Amino acid sequence: MTAQPPVPDSFFSIHRHGFARIAVATPSARNGDPAGNGRAIEAQAREASQRDVDVVVFPELSLTGYANDDLHLQEATLLATLAGIESIRAASEDLKPVLLIGAALSRNGRLYNCAVAIHRGRILGVVPKIYLPNYREYYEKRWFASGDGTDGLTIEIGGETVPFGPDLLFAASDRPGFVVHIEICEDYWAPFPPSIDGALAGATVLCNLSASNITIGKSHDRHLLSASQSMRCLGVYAYSAAGHGESTTDLAWDGQGEIYELGDLLAESERFSRGGELLIADVDCNRVLQERMRMPTFNDAAARRGHPETRFRRIAFEQGLASGDIGFHRPIRRFPFVPNTPERLDQDCYEAFNIQVDALVTRFEATPGDTMVIGISGGLDSTHALIVAAKACDRMGVSRKNILGFTMPGFATGDATKSNAWKLMEAMGISAAEIDIRPAARQMLSDMGHPFADGEPVYDITFENVQAGLRTDYLFRLANQRNGFVIGTGDLSELALGWCTYGVGDQMSHYAVNSGVPKTLIQYLIRWCVTSGQFDETTDAVLTAILDTEISPELVPADAQGGLQSTEEKIGPYELNDFFLFHILRYGFAPSKVAFLAHQAWRDKTTGRWPIGFPDAKKREYDLDTITFWLEKFLFRFFQTSQFKRSAIPNGPKVSAGGSLSPRGDWRAPSDSSAAAWIKELRAAMGRG
Repeated sequence: MTAQPPVPDSFFSIHRHGFARIAVATPSARNGDPAGNGRAIEAQAREASQRDVDVVVFPELSLTGYANDDLHLQEATLLATLAGIESIRAASEDLKPVLLIGAALSRNGRLYNCAVAIHRGRILGVVPKIYLPNYREYYEKRWFASGDGTDGLTIEIGGETVPFGPDLLFAASDRPGFVVHIEICEDYWAPFPPSIDGALAGATVLCNLSASNITIGKSHDRHLLSASQSMRCLGVYAYSAAGHGESTTDLAWDGQGEIYELGDLLAESERFSRGGELLIADVDCNRVLQERMRMPTFNDAAARRGHPETRFRRIAFEQGLASGDIGFHRPIRRFPFVPNTPERLDQDCYEAFNIQVDALVTRFEATPGDTMVIGISGGLDSTHALIVAAKACDRMGVSRKNILGFTMPGFATGDATKSNAWKLMEAMGISAAEIDIRPAARQMLSDMGHPFADGEPVYDITFENVQAGLRTDYLFRLANQRNGFVIGTGDLSELALGWCTYGVGDQMSHYAVNSGVPKTLIQYLIRWCVTSGQFDETTDAVLTAILDTEISPELVPADAQGGLQSTEEKIGPYELNDFFLFHILRYGFAPSKVAFLAHQAWRDKTTGRWPIGFPDAKKREYDLDTITFWLEKFLFRFFQTSQFKRSAIPNGPKVSAGGSLSPRGDWRAPSDSSAAAWIKELRAAMGRG
């Protein structure tokens, strides 16, 4: 790779890539002390501003305290609340974030439980709570009026008239897609939370100012509601509950804060903390919008609700854009196709493996034949296809001898992989055989007049594909002969890169059982089979040896130093390519954003989330130049040179939520498209024209 010009500072800005920085604050409170609580709010607001936060969500009634009971109706409390709001408004003039604070405000002879939005010395608007709990320990209707039906109204605060009602959205005028909706505590415990209409009207960040006393098991319930609301509304959900300092006369408080995005937990605060917590996460508004575009159901829901955007008022605020790197507060998975937490490890691997097994069982039972034919190379893909087939036989009560495994050494087959192939077939107890394809390959090359037939070391694409094609010819004819069908071994990563020969085994078969599984997941599933005891110790030992073998097609003989033909030297590391594939296939992100995310995940050994069970020795790092070098090659391969291969792939099960490349499923694209737009966008963002 040649030296590149410096990357513009703008590339490193989270705002350029559609992120907003959200904070959930849980300050210590004191009941009946709006002035003291206001000072605590101001202190956290300053800290948030110093940390480049865009929006801070404080708890419900954070100015007065929630557990005030009849003190809510005292005139002194109401006056102190207004004074507290004015103090916070004045303090906010030099602060960056939008502050969402909780306060009880009177209007037209009624008292409302409200969220007040304040930004740079301006009160943007006031949102009243709609659903007032009045059961068990709650009796809010004793003090408050519901905000239902107050759409389109205003309220006087500090001599100014500001928008008032549940029909308010707060939209950043200089950040397309950064739109905030507010609801308060009980609102999201209701069967139809107001945030649903807020999301359908265009809000991407849904905020909940809550008090919510704690009881056993309630933390789980909050997580469940926040996760489901962020998933159902295809948005971000930021939740702040009251914490230390609230009255414990009859209740207790844990100060739970959490930030979810499309069902994914980005951050959660320490509960029962005596000090003020400030939980920060960078949320992806661009991801939210991309997901909504991909789901017509979202638009259908908006239409069914009469397009709520026509009923909401948008209050604009100008937030500004970071010019450079302000850090990144967001968990990034280096291996997005792979489970990376202990609680998901067994579940995800169990599901992935059994999706393949059950799919193969169904296909075998529907096929007029009684054998499965697989080419066994000793590599990852054929190994995984074989263990899936073995489990399928076990599940059907069919002898594993019905699996016909053939190892077919060619001109570059290594002793280690050939040995592993034989050891694996023997350990699995299948019907095993060997067919040496070299004589037939020499004959074909000779018939073609290829220089290799005359002893010249010409290892071109013809030389490689003669071997690959012969292996497939043998497998298909063997399936004809033995009353069976060919199980494909090619994986999702190879299909994405076009790293498969058209019409041969890694692209063509009777059933492509691995076509929905990327290379990184295949490695992990094989490792999971070992650690979870799916097979016996002898099989486990062979599987481990195969995992430790360098990935190579073994079509070209080793060089003078004994170096193998390396797949990753040619097309780039699979761990990077799978990262690129996930974010482009699943979300349609711009290449510059994919490069930004990859840089955040891979820039050093301490960044990114690692899957459970991957050895530390596999922890690598890639600089930005390396990432963009391989990303540009990926873009060219994926968008321009390999779709024709994907358009003609056989059936195979979708496995990962990250997507599949079946032309009948997740991915439909023309075979003669250009990658120019993607490559141009990447180069422009990197300052490379």
